Amino acid sequence: MATRGGFSSRLGFIAAAAGSAVGLGNIWGFPFEVGQGGGAAFVVIYLAFCFILCFPVMATEIAIGRKTEKNPVGAFTALGYKKWNWVGKMGIVAGVLILSFYNVIAGWAFGYIFEMASSNFGIADQFGEYTTKIFKVGGYGLLFMATTAFVVSKGISGGIEKAAKLLMPALILMILTMVVYSLTLPNAIDGIKFYLVPDFSKINGSVIYNALGQAFFSLSLGMGALITYGSYVNKKENIVTATALITLADVGIAFIAGLMIFPLIGFMSGGTMEGAAGGPGLIFVTLPQIFGTIGGTLGTIVGTLFFVLLCFAALTSTVSLLEVPVAYVVDEMQVRRKRAVWIMAGIIFVVGIPSLLGFGYSEFFSTAFTTFKEGGTDTDFLSFIASVANDSILPLGGCMIAFFAAHIWKKENLDEELAQGAPNYKGSFLQKYMNFAVGYLAPIVLGTLFVLTVLFKFFGISII
Repeated sequence: MATRGGFSSRLGFIAAAAGSAVGLGNIWGFPFEVGQGGGAAFVVIYLAFCFILCFPVMATEIAIGRKTEKNPVGAFTALGYKKWNWVGKMGIVAGVLILSFYNVIAGWAFGYIFEMASSNFGIADQFGEYTTKIFKVGGYGLLFMATTAFVVSKGISGGIEKAAKLLMPALILMILTMVVYSLTLPNAIDGIKFYLVPDFSKINGSVIYNALGQAFFSLSLGMGALITYGSYVNKKENIVTATALITLADVGIAFIAGLMIFPLIGFMSGGTMEGAAGGPGLIFVTLPQIFGTIGGTLGTIVGTLFFVLLCFAALTSTVSLLEVPVAYVVDEMQVRRKRAVWIMAGIIFVVGIPSLLGFGYSEFFSTAFTTFKEGGTDTDFLSFIASVANDSILPLGGCMIAFFAAHIWKKENLDEELAQGAPNYKGSFLQKYMNFAVGYLAPIVLGTLFVLTVLFKFFGISII
């Protein structure tokens, strides 16, 4: 008989859930979005969305998971609404697709540890060639997936929780070390001004749209990961407090990642901040160039430490992404955990092969796979999957989970679950706000985000 296990402590749950939220989206995606969004103004909007909108959705997902002690599909069935389990199935598909391309990027970062350790800063000018060496970078990706599977195969308390308790403090220590160093560089203050002094004239519909998307993705919402983690939480746990701590940890690490990245860009650009919106190139091209400029043993140490940090952040997320389909297979198919883990890891790695091929090795998967309507430009397979799973399915999933909790399962039942372990919750302002946010704000805002994304990504219609 398959057993589920559970978190052994409150700290373990918070560390694991925060680790699920903290990942490449914080270390890479957040600085990139800040750069494109004009700096500090984006940061303000991002923080507002995390607490005003994402916090209620996260608490709701955890509450549903704890109430049912099931995976995202089984949770809806356990509550008596089997017809709604398509929302959970959609989330699992999204998680599988996201992990398939996320692991490819993590593999690149893993390989860069060795490049930096050997002082090969010239890799910055060879990134396009690097990604076409599919057996080399594919091997790195396979090692990363195997590491992820090993952690998940050890169970909740013995694997995921233990890894999170080790990885999260180490991650924070490494980021803070890099922050202290980056602030000592020439022109670092220009990066800090760009990052922390808002120019609200730069706020427009596109910035608001991107800030909401970044907040929602960075907190791992809409795919059932928090439903899954919630299913392993003790009934005495205060979900409201835990959710607040998880949100604070996520935005806190994203924030200090910015304090690390933007002084480095200020140093490299001579204070012009050129390259702040560099996308993938920011991490794999611009930063290695910076480490090369630092030069010598110090450049090697700083560069190696950065990519170790990036891999630690990626691992905390890949573990939670793999746990979602594994929990489904364990619960619904009664497969033993270890077998379920390695089967799903193998399937997801294979699903990610087109993404691996789509950065120059295969013309079909690199440019000719499909053409988005946004500007009529060809796109690669990885970007297409990201647009489908990350940009489209996640906000739809979040919208439907919030609508279900408030209007199908009913707010009273959600309140009852949230009140367990939180004796002061009922009758509080937070309860009233949760009812409003889950019942109306989240479904409307996330539903609108989904519609805008689909119109823009797949039909070329831009309303904002």
